[in-house]
Amino acid sequence: MKSGIHPKYDKTIVRCACGNEFETRSTRDEIRVEICSECHPFYTGSQKTVERGGRAEKFKKKYGLK
Repeated sequence: MKSGIHPKYDKTIVRCACGNEFETRSTRDEIRVEICSECHPFYTGSQKTVERGGRAEKFKKKYGLK
């Protein structure tokens, strides 16, 4: 690699809006994010799956099927 043309790649602190902080490596000094793995609903298990129940029953009722 040529010297002097590559950006500085050092340890960086990532700060989330929820207050969580962790360390990674980047060319930036600090990274701020709105959502992280500590507060994202998918990773915390608080994600709700919306069930679209009644669609089969509605189809059967519409066409008179049993």
